[in-house]
Amino acid sequence: MPTLNKIRTAVLGRSGPKPSDPALRRLRTALTLFFALDGLLFAGWVVRIPAIKEQTGASAGALGLALLGVSAGAVATMTVTGRLCRRFGSHPVTVAAGLLMSLGIALPPLTHSALALGLVLLVFGAAYGGLNVAMNSAAVDLVAALRRPVMPSFHAAFSLGGMLGAGLGGLVAGQLSVTRHLLLLTAVGLLLSVVAGRALLSRPAPAADRTAAPAKRDGGTSGHERGTADRGQGTAGRTRGLVAVFGLIALCDAYGEGALADWGALHLQQDLGARSGLAAVGYSVFALTMTVGRLTGSRLLERLGQTRTLVAGGATAALGMLLGSLAPTVWAALAGFAITGFGLANIFPVAIGRAGELAGPSGVATASTFGYGGMLLGPPAIGFLADWFSLPIALTTVAALAAVAAAIAYGTRNVVRSASR
Repeated sequence: MPTLNKIRTAVLGRSGPKPSDPALRRLRTALTLFFALDGLLFAGWVVRIPAIKEQTGASAGALGLALLGVSAGAVATMTVTGRLCRRFGSHPVTVAAGLLMSLGIALPPLTHSALALGLVLLVFGAAYGGLNVAMNSAAVDLVAALRRPVMPSFHAAFSLGGMLGAGLGGLVAGQLSVTRHLLLLTAVGLLLSVVAGRALLSRPAPAADRTAAPAKRDGGTSGHERGTADRGQGTAGRTRGLVAVFGLIALCDAYGEGALADWGALHLQQDLGARSGLAAVGYSVFALTMTVGRLTGSRLLERLGQTRTLVAGGATAALGMLLGSLAPTVWAALAGFAITGFGLANIFPVAIGRAGELAGPSGVATASTFGYGGMLLGPPAIGFLADWFSLPIALTTVAALAAVAAAIAYGTRNVVRSASR
């Protein structure tokens, strides 16, 4: 392979780190821990919302308004975090946001009114939004340096962390008070942030290594065809437009995740007569297959490339959700939820990663804001449509948006391929 090595040296330079560089492996491990921590803390908070509601004495409406603090804090922070990453680097911002989120989760048990809860959730939400943008920005740089499409594995860590947080939260809810539980999560979060943060802070993000391709590009092209100089050849307007395209794809994916989380169990119980225990399995099946899909996402990207992965994922999720929403039996609906999880698994990671490749932290921030907006839009949109029509009909919008994501990815493939050169 001497010829290949000479070409690689000419393209990458002699000083660039190799994909097998132990330092890169340490960075990958550290980032994986931050993704898992994000899922762990967020799920740990969510499972204790009923206890916080009882503690504050908030009505359902007041609690709903207070919970908007998480969303408002996250959305408000995401764009700012992109600028902070450009100025200070994504690694320090990731560590700072991880520490802040770990501290922020301890605040809700200290409140005794819906207003106070909403205010502290602004802090928690700001840290959550900041961590998501910063660690995804760091992951985009690391994926390019590793020259392998490992972005789905980071999001798989988030899913695994969420499943662990929800499972442990359910187990300890009867033994630990909400204050002790969330303080325990604070301690775990601070410990992981310090341990993983040392590895991140020991080395800046390998931005200079973003000249090698992590995966086959759209249309089967291989080799990383985008660098800083290449981006300069296109117009800023086209880059922003493409980032918005990937943001819309992320929105379509996150809409489905939010809708299934809030309405999947109710559909199984209300429309199909499932017992409460079986109905609760619905989202677990969806989350499990999504996690498995993300764990195998790197191989899928290496085989299919980004565009085909997005198109295949969107089409699979659309078919799965049509089955899940319109099936006449519980078991068929559960099968539909499982298929939907596989289909949606890699759409969000690919969309966020591609936006980051195009525009760095700003691209990640923009696409993340779109995606988070989709997660917020999904549950209330399903509720309104269920009132007007029915819940099964409302859930078909998840299938429709998954198909839209596939159509957008396919329809813009030539533009994306051109921008990648």
